[in-house]
Amino acid sequence: MSRKKKQSLEDIYHQALLMIAPGTPLREALSAIIQGGTGGLLCFGDPAKLADLSEGGVKLDAPVTPQILYELCKMDGAIILNSDGTRIFYANRFLKPTAKIPSEETGTRHRSAHRMASQAKCVVIAVSQRRAAVTLYVHERRHVLDSIPTLVNKASQAIQTLEKYLSVLNQAMQDLTTREFQDMVTIFDVCRAVQRTEMVVRIANEIEPYIIELGTEGRLFDLQLKELILPVKEASLAVRDYYREKAGLTYEDVLDRIAEIPQQELLQLGSISQALGYGPNPRSIDSYLTPRGYRVLTSTRRIPAAIVNNLVERFGALQQIIRAPKDELCDVDGVGEVLADRIRVSLNLLRNQLALDDRR
Repeated sequence: MSRKKKQSLEDIYHQALLMIAPGTPLREALSAIIQGGTGGLLCFGDPAKLADLSEGGVKLDAPVTPQILYELCKMDGAIILNSDGTRIFYANRFLKPTAKIPSEETGTRHRSAHRMASQAKCVVIAVSQRRAAVTLYVHERRHVLDSIPTLVNKASQAIQTLEKYLSVLNQAMQDLTTREFQDMVTIFDVCRAVQRTEMVVRIANEIEPYIIELGTEGRLFDLQLKELILPVKEASLAVRDYYREKAGLTYEDVLDRIAEIPQQELLQLGSISQALGYGPNPRSIDSYLTPRGYRVLTSTRRIPAAIVNNLVERFGALQQIIRAPKDELCDVDGVGEVLADRIRVSLNLLRNQLALDDRR
């Protein structure tokens, strides 16, 4: 669910989890190392850079197999692999990262792993012989791998939480749509809908690492998550409908602003209002807001995205599109008589469905 296009530390972390997820050769090797009662230290990154921060050992150039990794981990030193963990370049290597990097790790192996990952900006895996635990270091980030039953339990609880929040989001969106047809939308209605959408996005983002870490064991959770978050993309169009336009400010910029709101501040509607461009005090907005119409037109499922953009560009507001005569709709680029009828019928059906739901 991440909106950032460029690779971030979170992306690198997810890639590292995928690399050692159940069903991969590396995970098979880690399981064998733990079952064999040995430890291990695996460094993933640019081999030349990692070689400069280590010494000794044996130089190799061999493909990764679980059996080879298991045997090499019987030696005390670290194993250096390429960034995607497909080839081994060094074994039994002594790591020498700078001691100036602070570390709260107590064991020598884990302290070296932590400092190496921080200094070289790489991925390091430390397997504890005494605790039979696997610790993943991604740059400055530290993560202890959970057992599959623990991950399944965490993912199940998170999915249940997501379902509850989605129920609240659906109700907020239905209320917003009803008010849009009534032309009585307030800043509070908008902020509440955007707040609920962002909460769902954040919960979904929390579930993704569990699914990644589960690997082949997480396929059903992955399918369930993808099905659950289908309405979120449509719900996020509320931001596109209501954000205050300024020169150089795009819809995506506003989405990024909202994504950067701290969790505690997200509970305050003033933070949402400010991100939308209306200032931190929603009470200062004493007039009704007019939606552009992206969300409602998209929700009909019968109007192509390009036509939605053309309609909003031509009329500027949802109410103008609803009230537009058929001949004016036909003047919009890409809209003929058949599509004009479909637009009018789709909006009427949606309005009637909302009215029916309100009576129940």
